[in-house]
Amino acid sequence: MKPTGRGRIVMLVDNGVHGDSRVQKTAASAAAAGWDVVLLGRGAAETWQLGGAEVRLIPTPSPLAKGSHTTRRRWLRGPLGYPPTGIAAIRAQKVKAWQADLRFRRALGTRSGAAKLRLSVESALAKVTSRWVSFRYWQLNRKPRTFHGPWDRAVTRFWQATLGDRAWRRLAPHLWDFELAFGPVIDELKPDLIHANDFRMLGVGARAKTRAAAAGRQVKLVWDAHEFVPGIRPLPHNARWNPAIQAHEREYASFADAVVTVSGGLAELLRVEHGLASLPTVVLNAPLAAGSEGVGPDLRGLCGVGVGVPLVVYSGAAAVQRGLDLMVEALPRLGGVHVALVVNAPSDGYVRGLVARAEVLGVGGRLHVLPYVAHDRVVGLLSGADVGVIPIHRWPNHEIALITKFFEYAHARLPMVVSDVRTMADAVRAAGIGEVFRSEDLDDFVRAVESVLADPGRYRAAYEDPELLDSWTWERQFAILDESVYARLAPTATTSTPASDTSHTTPTRG
Repeated sequence: MKPTGRGRIVMLVDNGVHGDSRVQKTAASAAAAGWDVVLLGRGAAETWQLGGAEVRLIPTPSPLAKGSHTTRRRWLRGPLGYPPTGIAAIRAQKVKAWQADLRFRRALGTRSGAAKLRLSVESALAKVTSRWVSFRYWQLNRKPRTFHGPWDRAVTRFWQATLGDRAWRRLAPHLWDFELAFGPVIDELKPDLIHANDFRMLGVGARAKTRAAAAGRQVKLVWDAHEFVPGIRPLPHNARWNPAIQAHEREYASFADAVVTVSGGLAELLRVEHGLASLPTVVLNAPLAAGSEGVGPDLRGLCGVGVGVPLVVYSGAAAVQRGLDLMVEALPRLGGVHVALVVNAPSDGYVRGLVARAEVLGVGGRLHVLPYVAHDRVVGLLSGADVGVIPIHRWPNHEIALITKFFEYAHARLPMVVSDVRTMADAVRAAGIGEVFRSEDLDDFVRAVESVLADPGRYRAAYEDPELLDSWTWERQFAILDESVYARLAPTATTSTPASDTSHTTPTRG
């Protein structure tokens, strides 16, 4: 790819690109605005074009993700356990083979009393050996090899006290896996700007910027923070994870020449958390303007639901903290209402559990699970519903942002039913576009849905204000990013009017 007059941007993301609408729209819009864009994601080696941007997936082996604890003996917890070398499975298989041979020999039959005695003794010995092997196998696996016990918390505090923000090297060494995979590719591309998405890629970008400076090249680093790391829901079996990623982010935050984020509330939190000299630039993850979006699939047709049948939709990631179980539990009380879940993993365990629960409740025929569509088809798909639902639980990160689906519902002109997470609830009430319910409260959720379905026109009328949706368009948001961030960091560049060509063919959601 030949450099353009505006310079080269290398964008970094720690996923496979296909499901990240913000990253895809940014890359395609930057390319349309005259930048030479290469977007690097994680996955099996693959390359494709996203509008005028080049996308490359980088194979990222992660041997460090297992951690050295998985290869150590646990002398205190399982002193008789096998070492974690794979020998346990070999011993277990050998005992099974021995017992199979004994069964075969008994089946052959014998008249010798001595032979029968030998078989009896050997069978008893095999049984005892089998139990001993099983016991040692159980000792090896008697507790999950995780990082959440008292010892692990003590180790975490030790490394925090001795290494400070460098402690992530001990607590989450697998963050180096991203560096080792992406670093050489970035160096080869010689970017003018690095746009690093989220905390994992912040460190990768900071180190690439530093190496470039040592080689005599000036590279500017844009850090795009999608969430507030201290507010991430803790991993249930890893006491080290949250302290590690917070330390990693704190170490490299000062390397960023500009910080971009997704909401005003998150911008203020980042400014305070990292002592930033100025407030991060807010770039909302809004959909393309009306006319730029393609025609979406027919939601009602996919669900087999006719016009006039109440249809409630959720679009986004499927996880416990997203509150989708509330929508299923409400179906018996919402007579005739159908629910469509447009989710990232329709066949995963959580979603299968929702489907099974709907069957138990006798409403399986009114729950429809659909896969993601391309980001420029989402609004068209959603427009076939009557209500857009956001039932997320109250976690710190959920309180501070207007998430992607909020804007997509708005552009589909859907009345909304949202839980009382602060920023989203305030926006819904202020605009008059829906109802707010108490998070995880089934009765209040049913009330909110019934209120909206009783008079949907009242809420849709709010969308007649053209300024409301115009301000929530990707074109408006990218102009902020291009003019306030990219052009400022590359002062010799001439700011161009960003085009809206973000076409591609991969299924995606943000």
